Amino acid sequence: MLRYPETSWDKINKSGKPVLIYGMGNGADKVIDELLRLDIPILGVTASDNFVRGQQFRGFTVKKLSEFEGDFIIAVSFASCIPDVMNHILSLYEKYEVIVPCVPVIGYEIINTEFIEKYKTEIEKAYTLFDAESQKIFEGCLEFMLGGDLRVLMSVTTDKDEVFENVLKLSCSEHYVDLGAYKGDTIDELLHYTNGSYSSIIAVEPDIKTFRKLESHVEGMLNISLHRKVVYSFDGTVKFNSASGRQSSIDSRGIETQTVTVDEICNSREVTYIKMDVEGAEKDAILGSKDTLISKKPKLNVALYHKFTDLFEVPLLIHSINSDYKFHIRRHPYIPCWDMNLYCV
Repeated sequence: MLRYPETSWDKINKSGKPVLIYGMGNGADKVIDELLRLDIPILGVTASDNFVRGQQFRGFTVKKLSEFEGDFIIAVSFASCIPDVMNHILSLYEKYEVIVPCVPVIGYEIINTEFIEKYKTEIEKAYTLFDAESQKIFEGCLEFMLGGDLRVLMSVTTDKDEVFENVLKLSCSEHYVDLGAYKGDTIDELLHYTNGSYSSIIAVEPDIKTFRKLESHVEGMLNISLHRKVVYSFDGTVKFNSASGRQSSIDSRGIETQTVTVDEICNSREVTYIKMDVEGAEKDAILGSKDTLISKKPKLNVALYHKFTDLFEVPLLIHSINSDYKFHIRRHPYIPCWDMNLYCV
């Protein structure tokens, strides 16, 4: 049975304590915006000691944590998968009151009480699609996204070996489609789990600079085709903001970029495994994959962390297209709830 704990924002508000923002960047911007909307006082901004250079961020001089005194709440507002950094953040719980208020990677819809009231039916419907192990992870991720207790998140975190060995079970003859191929890291991931063997690879990456690095990375590989396009629900063009990383996304401020559907890419070609990490456009990419998911039913590895609604909308959409899929969710080491993925087989 799903639980809906008190939200990070309500905890902070009820405490009456000022908030110290830990981190700089897009995530910190969104946390500050929400705190200001709620009229919650902000004490200042801090960062890891080796990053503090007296910078200015949102009107605050960035200082070392040791420079702040008094009773305050630390709001962790940045992302990392570096083990030493994650261990440092966890160590803060021994001395400080720490909350990780969750904000979306893409968009601005905050997960709070109103969010749950709006989507509760869909959340609980999606929850029923998963096996028992995945339901525990689903519960933990939802509890963390609402309440911001990092220790809850770490309790439902597993490494990738487990899901690749027990769920995906990739073979040495996969026909792999890598959507959001970035610089080739997930091609390397495939090769790692298949001992360097595969039948074919199609890699799609829309960011110009990143695509060039991808080309260089896979130079000399056989049976691989690259496409610098946006994976979407239709063949045409969209505005794409090329930011060479997490902030690359479909954006009205971007430049016209050609789109392609999975059905078009996979038309008349064999496909056995699709990885989909397309910076918030996962639902649109799935809508453009209907024929492929029905006729070929490839194994799926789909990012669920760009928007809070992805947690339930993406599995429900795939289930509506092909109800024969078995659904699994895993959460791999990252702060905050990034690298949360849906695995369908």
